[in-house]
Amino acid sequence: MTRESITDEPEAPLSPLEHATTRTGALLREAEAWLHLAMPQVEIRFDLRGTAAGQARMRNTSFALIRYNAALLRLHPEEFVAETVPHEVAHVVAFAKHGARIRPHGAEWQAVMRHFGVEPSRCHRYDVSRLRTRSLQRFLYRCGCGTHEISSIRHNRICRQGIVYLCRRCRQPLHHEAESRY
Repeated sequence: MTRESITDEPEAPLSPLEHATTRTGALLREAEAWLHLAMPQVEIRFDLRGTAAGQARMRNTSFALIRYNAALLRLHPEEFVAETVPHEVAHVVAFAKHGARIRPHGAEWQAVMRHFGVEPSRCHRYDVSRLRTRSLQRFLYRCGCGTHEISSIRHNRICRQGIVYLCRRCRQPLHHEAESRY
């Protein structure tokens, strides 16, 4: 007997977060049956911020973490569950099947995506203009061949930790423009 027949009311639809969680579990079970391989235990979080839709991290062969961007999920629920959830689960499945030495969006990951019925795509195409993202202050640095903009994160690492960044072209150290000798 279903809940509908008892109460004569339809079941409440799943929230986007519940739908993403349910779909994640279903895809992991599908991969287990397909590959005859136990999938790692997966922790799901909805704490990813910024413009990234999802992130999969393997802690070891028996535990994985998938982080989803709840703001993007709420803005694009159908596309997110159809594309981003399989994308992140495919990372876990490819790692479980082939190990840590594979390329993140390589042939192994692409094969899992195709098995899930999703076209492999490295990046999402969601409109992110309504998301609040932080903008970092930029600092001018010089080397022997030119001027470079450095984010405040790297600038602070240089100032606080004494980290030295090298120019990719001339391989000389970058110096803050205020202190620059060039």
